[in-house]
Amino acid sequence: MQMKLGIIGGSGVYDIAGLENPQWQTVASPWGAASDAVLTGRLDGLDMVFLPRHGRGHIHSPSTVPYRANIDVLKRLGVTDILSVSACGSFHEDLAPGDFVMVDQYIDRTFARENSFFGPGCVAHVSLAHPTCGRLSSLCHTLAQDLGIRTHGRGTYLAMEGPQFSTLAESQLYRTVWGCDVIGMTGMPEAKLAREAEMCYASIAMITDYDCWHAEHGSVQVSDVVRVMTANAQAARALIAQIPAVLGNGPRSRCTQGCDHALDHAIMTNAKKRDPALLAKLDAVAGRVLGET
Repeated sequence: MQMKLGIIGGSGVYDIAGLENPQWQTVASPWGAASDAVLTGRLDGLDMVFLPRHGRGHIHSPSTVPYRANIDVLKRLGVTDILSVSACGSFHEDLAPGDFVMVDQYIDRTFARENSFFGPGCVAHVSLAHPTCGRLSSLCHTLAQDLGIRTHGRGTYLAMEGPQFSTLAESQLYRTVWGCDVIGMTGMPEAKLAREAEMCYASIAMITDYDCWHAEHGSVQVSDVVRVMTANAQAARALIAQIPAVLGNGPRSRCTQGCDHALDHAIMTNAKKRDPALLAKLDAVAGRVLGET
């Protein structure tokens, strides 16, 4: 399989100098419409696909982002590795606005989103013990450090439903009792779905604020968040521009963590009992294993 990188994030990360043959295209998905058209192109020989998570113009709230369609569209386009970039709040003094955190764990507090491609008619259980790809995350961490971006190699991401920010009581619970490092609204179910689709997934949480626990910073102000987000997007573009040099553009080797074979033993439903309608929708996500049975 040829290496192809998918980038999920805001429109600020797509203005990459040197992106060859950029084209916006709409890709149909049986899971509904994706957040927007996707931008395809090639950077230093590496095929890339950019997907605006909230849609251009920020039309989707965290709860209405069509996460299943987004991941399915990337899979249909041949994406093998996904880099997710998103804004987040910090629960620790030393994780400051402007810092990047390579997420390696999640606590999922979302409740109003479809979080799996599977269900009645084709039941599957994938491992999420290590929900992000260590290989891809480590690569991005090293690149960020080389670029002088203050970055942290691991962190636990509290995924909240939103769209409101946390109460003070919630913020204190997440940081002091649950031991979370950052908080955001879009990390889940995106990471779960990428694992089900057998794609390596790394998440860069770009810190914009201290949530509301910090006595000297008070409640989150959107104007402050936007100001830091602008600087973060510039740093993210610089990082993405360096990825082809280290990721390569040739055939993709098998993931040592097993992300690209997550469905090997995951499907539980007997082949004779599977729902044909659901199987048809799973043609891209699970075609590799469903074609073997």
